[in-house]
Order: sequence, then C-alpha cells, then structure tokens
Amino acid sequence: MSDRQILQAMSGLMAGMFVSILAGTVVANALPRIIADLGASQSSYTWVVTAELLAMTATVPLWGKLSDLYNQKLLLQISLGLFVVGSLLAGFSHDVSLLIFSRVAQGIGAGGLTALAQVVMAAIIPPRRLGKYAGIFGAVFAVGTVAGPLIGGVLVDTSWLGWRWCFFVGVPFALLAIVLLQLTLKLPVRRREAKIDYLGAFLIVAGVCALLIWVSLAGNSFDWASWQTAALTGGGLVLLVAAVFVESRVPEPIIPLGIFRNRTVALATVASLFVGLAMFGGTVFLSQYFQISLGKSPTVAGLMSLPMILGLLVSSTVAGQIISKTGRWKAYLVAGGITMTAGLGLLSTIGSDTSFGLTSVYMAVMGIGVGMLMQNLVLAAQNDVAATELGAATSVLSFFRSLGGTIGTSVLGAILASRVATEMTKGLADAGIPTGGGSGGDGAVPDMATLPAPIREIVEHAYGVATGEIFLVAAPFAFLALLAVLFIKEKPLKTTSGMQRLAEEADGAGQEGGSGPSRTSVDAAPAQPVEAG
Repeated sequence: MSDRQILQAMSGLMAGMFVSILAGTVVANALPRIIADLGASQSSYTWVVTAELLAMTATVPLWGKLSDLYNQKLLLQISLGLFVVGSLLAGFSHDVSLLIFSRVAQGIGAGGLTALAQVVMAAIIPPRRLGKYAGIFGAVFAVGTVAGPLIGGVLVDTSWLGWRWCFFVGVPFALLAIVLLQLTLKLPVRRREAKIDYLGAFLIVAGVCALLIWVSLAGNSFDWASWQTAALTGGGLVLLVAAVFVESRVPEPIIPLGIFRNRTVALATVASLFVGLAMFGGTVFLSQYFQISLGKSPTVAGLMSLPMILGLLVSSTVAGQIISKTGRWKAYLVAGGITMTAGLGLLSTIGSDTSFGLTSVYMAVMGIGVGMLMQNLVLAAQNDVAATELGAATSVLSFFRSLGGTIGTSVLGAILASRVATEMTKGLADAGIPTGGGSGGDGAVPDMATLPAPIREIVEHAYGVATGEIFLVAAPFAFLALLAVLFIKEKPLKTTSGMQRLAEEADGAGQEGGSGPSRTSVDAAPAQPVEAG
C-alpha cells in the first residue's frame, strides 16, 4: 500500500481510537454532577468508573483472538456499534443501574478498538514502516486525553447541554469511523473453519474480573485484609488456573500459551505490565494534585498536563521516524525505560510549593520516556511473531498494560489516601486544631473552597507530600520495565505487512503438505483472499 492508501485506511482507525480514549476521559469532570443528579452513592461513583475499565481490560484478549479468526474490519465496526449503543444508553439513563450497564457496553466496545486498531495497523503496514505512523497514534492519544476533560467540563457547565452530552458527543465520531472504515479499509478475508473456545473465554473473563474488582475496591469498599479479599483473589486465581488448563488443551485457545515461549513477547508483556502500573498509576493523581494542592480549577488542571502529553507526542513521533529510517529499535526502548524512570524519580520530589515550571519539566521527561516505550514494545512483539498470531500478541500486550494500570491506580490510590490522612492528622495536631468535624481528616476528598485558610494550607501540604510519595513508589516499577527491555533481543524489522506474511505462511503450509488429497480440507488448503465488505 502507498502512503496515501495507508493514511486513508488509518482515518477510520484513528477516529475509532479517538472515540475509545474520549469515552474514558470526557466523563472525568462530569461524574460528581452525574452522581448527584441520579441520587447515587459514593459506591456507585466507583462502579461507574470501574465498569468500563473492567469490561475493556477483560475483553481485549477475546477481541485479539477473534481478529486472528474472522474479518477484522467487521469486528472493528461491531466494536464501534457496541460503543454507540452503550453511549446512547448512558446518555438516556435515569438511574445509576442502567448507567453502569451502559458503561459495560462502552467498555466492551473500547476493548475491541484498543486491540483491533493496532492489529489492523500491523496487517497493512510492514514493521519497518510502522514507526512513521506512530506519531499519528501519539497525536490521537494526546488530543483525546487533553480534550476529553475540557469538553466534559464545558458540556456540564453549559446549561442547555448538560452531562448527558458527555456520552452523546462520542456518537458522531463513532458513526463517522464506521463509515470511513467501510470506504477506506480493504482487508482480505481468509475463510477457514474455527471453533471458539467459549469455556476458556468465560474462565479468563471471570478470573480477570474477580481480580480487577478486588484491586478496584480494596482499600475503599473493604479492607485489603478481609474475607472479601480472600474470596475475590482465591476465586480469581482458581478460575485463571482452570483457564490455563483449558487453554492448553483446546485447538483454538483464546490466548495461545505457546506465544509466551517467544522471548520477545514474554519480555515485552512484562515490560507493558510495569509501564501500565507506573504510568497510569502515577499520572492519574496529577489532576487531583493540581486541583487540591495547587488550588487550580478542573479546566486549568487539564491544561496543566499538556507538558507530559506533548513530551509523549514528540518522542513517539521522532523515535518512530528514526526507527523507520534505520531499522534499529532497541536503543529507543532502553532510552525510554531510563527516561521514564528518571521522570518518575523527579516527580517524587514535588510538593505543594513546587513551581509549575519545574513540574512541567518533570512531566515532559516522563512523557518522553513513555512515548519511546509504549508503542515500540508492541512493534517489537508484532515483528517477532507469525502473522497468524498478530492479534493474540497485540491484545496480550494491551491487556497487561491495562491490567497494570488498574492495579497501579488502586494500590497507589490506597497509599495516597493513607499518607494524606497521616500528614493531615500531624498538621492539624501541630496547629492545635482538633481533628474531625469536616476538616477533611476523615478520608473524604475535601472541598477546598469551603475550608478556612489554616486548614486549607494543611490539606494542600498533605496532598503535595502524598503525591510525591506515590511517584517514588511507582519509580521502581518503571525500573523493572527497563530491566525487562534490556533482555529483549533486537531483530531486524520485517519489510512485509501482516497480510503479505499471512499469504506467504499459507502458501508455505500448502507447499509443505504437497498436492495429495490429505491437504484439501478447509484448514489445510492455502487460503484464498476475498475482498471484504
């Protein structure tokens, strides 16, 4: 495909990716208003956030496997359709139960978009040329991440729109993506008999959901050491062990266990887990730091994260261009691991009195590291697997990155809450102010506008100290990602796309089997490309 054809095909993919990112960010500033309007509880607030993340993370491997078996273009359009249905249900919700259900539908659709967009990219673009287009991914990620909270804040504050438009706003983009995919994306459909491993899919989803529910709610809804923890972790591990047993024996496993025998895939998976844990777990609390410790508004707090996003965008674009020209990629993974670790270490020094200029430099350093790591880990794995396993390899990396982010957010959130409580108790005692009575020492997030000046200073200091500490905790995980990257063996980037490799592998299988009758079954015969759509 020419560059023009690739860019045309990417238009629908990028519109879909933008929708997926927007779904997770646009409601951030609107949730307090949504929960208040629906008369829901703090527990419901948590579930509105968690439901989409659970559904997205748990279904990514399923979408990846389906992409190895069925029409990838149709699967993309189905995932976008699910997102549209979930968005409309959420927008018309009049009780929190329907809202949570709709977020599950959105999450399933977002899981498909997360897995399939990168699979299709690998199918149409050779690894050697893929770096040239990494900047487009970075741009979409940056725009969706920054614009989401800003759009959400504007919609909520506009009287004639309201919070329901936070869900409706993504629908036109999703419908546009479906149309663009139909018009621009041409993929061959390789028809073969396939059996879906329904039992394995159920066990994987159930086991992962049990563990994600535990890390999402532990420390908030129940203690880390409690019977709920024992039930969820024990049940989740039993289900996952059963899933491994099933996956090792079925002909078409959802996650082919043999893929982890590939050294590159195994190490990239470990690195993706730690990148997700360090990146998402550390940065998710920056907005809270800007609002509480620095006293900024939600809109301004969203703009203050721009240095990190711009660092990510610039580094992913520049590194991608150089990788496409030289074919060398490991140096950028190593540099990304070092830079991300350094950025988290620098961010661990921030406090309530740190200037925004200094914080911006620290965020940019971290963003540069993430930009060099995140997409190039996927590139390394896709380059080293058979074309028939591109979907599985890509979805495994996305799954573990999301899993790491979920775990990191929960664990670091618990550390933040504990440290804030300790610092506030100490500050109030030193100031001679009795604790309790709505001072913010009871674990609730304080409303800074209602606090008297002496208490506000104590709260600002407490959140500044606690935010620095969670970056210090996240830094070792970034270092572990660096160690995993160091052991990845650099291999030359392939110059053929996934579709070309798939045809070559199919032709090779047919030649090895000879021309006898034993090779004429649907499974064995070389697949014939059929124009999709």
